Amino acid sequence: MIINRIEEKFSKLKLDGKKAFIPFITAGDPTLDITKSLILKLESVGADIIELGVPFSDPIADGPSIQRSSIRALKHNTSIRDVIRLVSEVREETQIPIVLMGYYNPIYKYGVKKFVKVAVSAGIDGVIIADLPPEEASELIEQARQNGLSTIFLIAPTSTAERVKIISSASTGYIYCVSTTGVTGVRDEISDMLAPTVSLIRQFTDKPVAVGFGVSTPDQAYEVAKLADGVIIGSAIVNIIEKYQDNPDEIIKTVGDFAYSVAEAIKR
Repeated sequence: MIINRIEEKFSKLKLDGKKAFIPFITAGDPTLDITKSLILKLESVGADIIELGVPFSDPIADGPSIQRSSIRALKHNTSIRDVIRLVSEVREETQIPIVLMGYYNPIYKYGVKKFVKVAVSAGIDGVIIADLPPEEASELIEQARQNGLSTIFLIAPTSTAERVKIISSASTGYIYCVSTTGVTGVRDEISDMLAPTVSLIRQFTDKPVAVGFGVSTPDQAYEVAKLADGVIIGSAIVNIIEKYQDNPDEIIKTVGDFAYSVAEAIKR
């Protein structure tokens, strides 16, 4: 069995009694150079795993913040090949686990078998494909298993027990638990549906469970970390990038400060 960086990270965190901080940023927003700097900055302030968004023209699972980040990246013609190349460059400086998050169309056009091999060679550890359910992912799952790439699927609060069982079985690395129904975005509070959903997932698997969609503040991250093995924050970070998109130094500083506060809250 091939063990990749994601599994190693969660194993170490578990031994240390800690939870994972998993920030999301869109590759190429506002530029690939800034994305690279952000990955290194996020690691330095306490991130354990990075989710790197692949820009797509029709991101149906994402709310306005991440949709706009994709548009900004696509204006610079950021492609899936650019994202893979970026990870390859980042690997010269860090071994933090990196997961690509996006949609199936770019991977299908690239060629699933070729994509998996090139991605693993570049140092990518896993993929989250928001519009690809496990039942339609047999080719990806087969290629991923052969090459040591984690396939991370999403479980929603509306998922039935049977769906949770199927998704938990198909997922490797960790399971992405969606905290609330709807699309990604900042929320004022954590849904009451989260605890029962995580509890249901635990009935079927001992794989790590990471919670995303709507976790927006250090206090929310602290509460989620009580329930889950990992906390995913995306839109709140993407909003900072959008605010300072014309000031790279301020992006790095402000995202770093915010991410540090989240990492410290999760450590509590």
